[in-house]
Formats: sequence, C-alpha cells, structure tokens
Amino acid sequence: MPGPRTRYAKSGDVHLAYQAIGEGQRDIVFVLDWASHLEAVWEQPFVQEFIASLNRYARVLWFDMRGVGLSDRVVEHAVAPEDWMEDVCAVMDAADSKQATLIAHGHGVQMALMSAATHPDRVASLVLINGFARFSRADDYPAGIPPAAAQRMLEQIERTWGTGVSAAYLGPSLASHPGIEEWYGRVERFAAAPGTALAKMRAILELDVRNVLPLVRAPALVVQSSRDSFVRATHGRYLADHLPNARLLERDSADHWPVPDPDLLGAIEEFVTGSRGQEPEAERFLTTVLFVDVAGSTERVSQIGDQRWRELLTSFEEAVDRALVAHRGVLAGRAGDGILATFDGPARAIRCAGDIRDAVRRSGLDVRCGLHTGEVTRRNGDVSGIAVHIGARVSSAALPGEVLVTRTVRDLVAGSGIVFDDRGEHSLKGVPESWSLYAAGG
Repeated sequence: MPGPRTRYAKSGDVHLAYQAIGEGQRDIVFVLDWASHLEAVWEQPFVQEFIASLNRYARVLWFDMRGVGLSDRVVEHAVAPEDWMEDVCAVMDAADSKQATLIAHGHGVQMALMSAATHPDRVASLVLINGFARFSRADDYPAGIPPAAAQRMLEQIERTWGTGVSAAYLGPSLASHPGIEEWYGRVERFAAAPGTALAKMRAILELDVRNVLPLVRAPALVVQSSRDSFVRATHGRYLADHLPNARLLERDSADHWPVPDPDLLGAIEEFVTGSRGQEPEAERFLTTVLFVDVAGSTERVSQIGDQRWRELLTSFEEAVDRALVAHRGVLAGRAGDGILATFDGPARAIRCAGDIRDAVRRSGLDVRCGLHTGEVTRRNGDVSGIAVHIGARVSSAALPGEVLVTRTVRDLVAGSGIVFDDRGEHSLKGVPESWSLYAAGG
C-alpha cells in the first residue's frame, strides 16, 4: 500500500515530519515510541491496519519526534520537555486541528501527559499504551527499571542498534512474520544513529513527569500489556492510579508495540466515540502458505553496502511478483527481505517457491522457503493462524536455497511428479510435537 504524503510543521526553528491520514469528524494525534521513521514504519501491515481502524471514525495525525526519523536532528540536551508541548500543538496547527485525542505509546506517553496538562483545551482525551511517567527506578518508584538493567539496556543498544533484534521482545506475537527483524533494523537505522539512540535513552532514563499527573484532567484510557517485558505492567497501574480521570485496561499480551488485536481496537473506539463499531468479519479458509526470506541478509549488507543491497532487494521483489502471477499466488505480507503468500494449491506453491529461488540465485542471492497447508484467518487483508506460524517456522528451518515443506504438503501433492528428500523430524518453536519435514527437489 502506498504510504501517505509526508509534510512538515514548524515548531520554533525545528521542522517536524508529520502525516495527515484519512478524514473524520474527530482528530487523533498518534505518537509512537521514539524509535520511529514515518515512511519506514508505514511499510508494516500491522501499522497500516492499526491506523486504518482509527480512520473509521477519525482523521489521524502522526509525526516523528524532534531529533529522530524524518524530523530535524537536534542536539539531544536541547530537547526539553516543554518543547514537546509546542511540537504537538505545531502539528495540530499545521493540520488545522483545534482539538484531538492523543494516542501515545511508550516514551510518547510522557509527551502526551505534558501536552494534556499544559494545553487542556487542545486535548479531548488520552489513550496511553504501554507507557510510563518515569522509566527508571527510584526509592519512591519501585516500578522503574533498576540501574543494572538500565546499564545492560544501554550496552545492548550500542551493540545491536540497527539490527532489529529487539523486535523479538517488542512484538513477540509478530516475531514469526517474514522480515520483521530486518524491517525493524531498518526503522532503527532510519530513526537515529547509534550515538543518538544512546543519548535518547539516557535522557529517557533521567526524565520524570510524575508531577504533572494530578494536572491532567482529560479522560484517559491506560492500556497495559500484562506481559510486556520492556515496560512492566506496574508502570501502567501507576498511571491509572495517579491520573485524576483514568481507567486501566490491562490486557493479556506480551506485545509492547500497539498490535491491532480486535479487543484493543474495539476498546479504543469505544473510549473515543462512546460506542464500539462492528468489527470486520474474519474469513477462515484452507490455503497453502509460503514464506520466503533472503538468507544471510545482514552479512550481505555489510559486504556490499546499502546501495547494492537495495538493488538486490528490488530484483528479489520483481522475481516474487512475476512468480506469484505465474502460479496464481496472493501476496499476503511483505517486510524487507521476506514475503508471505497464499495459494489455493500446494503444487503451485512449491513450483512458485522454486521459480523464486532460481531467479534470485542468478542475482547472487539465496532464499529459504517454507510451506505448510492449513486453515488461516483473513481480516483486512492480513492472514493469521497456526498454519501461518508453522509456515514461518518451517522457513526458519530451511537451508539457503532449500524449499522445505511439511508432511501435510507432501501428502497433498502425491502424483504431481514433485520429488522430496526426507529431512527428518524437527521441533518447531512454539508448535507442539515434532514435525516431519521434506525438501522439494528441482
């Protein structure tokens, strides 16, 4: 899906990148956690689905904080909390918005709290998702992260920034989706250089906006994932207990990211509008899922550089598109160097995987392909279900250049002339029992 147009609002001397998406009688200002880049973040279908759900009843304004993403880079010590209040208003003014609901996530919650306390006439209500008033532990704030853990977090940023490995704990329910790690690595790299990321996190560890909580009069919905390993549930409980007009929605989820689960989307809509609209019906059907991802992508980027890598990715995407058309596949997800597609026949899926493998090999790339046949659920164009999870795990088990399938797929193509090599029994992470896997020949 093409991304929305990026515009710029002026806040003092700083240019803030923002987007105005959709139309509606209400406005929502959406503030993601600080590691953001509007155009890279938009590539993810789950982000598009989240914003599309808000567009059913509101126009959405979202922006990159000053200093990161597409907004002006600034000296970190110059980013004072009072600047945030003006930044939110500057984006609203640029979009001709008089009043809005602020939906904020992570560190963005601190910005939203400051804005609501200072400009109560501009903030109709607040939705605060997996956020905090203070991140560090203190004698009077045991909910915070202890100093030793904070130091380990800073060391991890310095060691792994730009690789996307943190996606595994920021969005565990999405970890099996194709290309998630590569996509988030790109978001990190586009959001900030490692030095800026370290400075930003050190500033967050020092920031404390608890004193403004009694001044926030706007109605607030505090949403907290009970198993969020990054922002513990006690942060959300503290916010709900100390905001004058708040209620807590604690969800059984491990995701830090605002993943568009139906219960979350429905709760936000009901809070903002007073009623819960009809959720789109989910379609359940039998399909063969194909996961394809480029093997050794991180190493290749370091070897050949970003420009050449982008050229190879373009070749990969073109090969995928041609093969899907030839074999009647439907692209269900694309993220960086990975794709998910569905097919109404497993033999076509296997042949499509082989064509993609052979085409990209001529460009100097190897791919891993994994296939499984089972029931999936489709909602808003996105597919999910245990069959998707199994297909992703099979792809992870494949060797570079291998098309690996489950026994279910092998049995369904009997008589097709496709030959298989037995790859033995495998344990698939998060899937019960062991699975017999086979490499398709050719």
